[in-house]
Amino acid sequence: MNKKTEKKIQKAFKKKSWNEIKIADSWQIFKVMSEFVEGFEKMAKIGPCVSIFGSARTPADKEYYILAEEIAYQLTQKGYGVITGGGPGIMEAGNKGAQRGNGKSVGLNIELPFEQSANPYIDADKLIDFDYFFVRKVIFIKYAQGFVVMPGGVGTLDELFEALTLIQTQKIGRFPIVLVGSDFWSGLIDWIKKVMLEKEKNISPEDLDLFAVVDTAEDAVAHIDDFYSKYLLKPNF
Repeated sequence: MNKKTEKKIQKAFKKKSWNEIKIADSWQIFKVMSEFVEGFEKMAKIGPCVSIFGSARTPADKEYYILAEEIAYQLTQKGYGVITGGGPGIMEAGNKGAQRGNGKSVGLNIELPFEQSANPYIDADKLIDFDYFFVRKVIFIKYAQGFVVMPGGVGTLDELFEALTLIQTQKIGRFPIVLVGSDFWSGLIDWIKKVMLEKEKNISPEDLDLFAVVDTAEDAVAHIDDFYSKYLLKPNF
């Protein structure tokens, strides 16, 4: 463990009185509120968008980066804006494709110590910075007309299962969720089917209908567009 990490841990565990904690918590509420207000005000003006998720570590020459850029481009040609987490990798590809298609390119950026700064393909008036992951997730879900989930890490899975949980429990309206890359997702889906569904019976068979798995940009965009040929475009809650 390096000295920088040790200092961070020491700072986190610094002794504080209950009064100091109470005061800090009270002021934190206002910071959280300000992030919600800014997010709601900016996103309400943008119109129908699709959120694209995936790894921040995907290089620009990799298959999934190129595929994410093409999906974003095709979405703009159907009239959708594109929302990403604002960072590098798949997020950058999504914003790049949206910009190439002259569509709305939104970045919900969050400061991270090791990998994230805003990419250059976000519209200047559509970059929102967050300190809190949970506020950012609310904005993603509220204003997304669909999720395109590319291969990614823990953060990508977090966004995916958050959306599936809210739809499954009927806390929000259903919207299309597309997993791109059957090679990447097949192991997880097999486990969900064989263990969660068949062995443990922790989910229902119809829960498997909450998402689709595709391998091409055309199929990803078609799944979203077909869904909205039947339903009204509006915020999810």
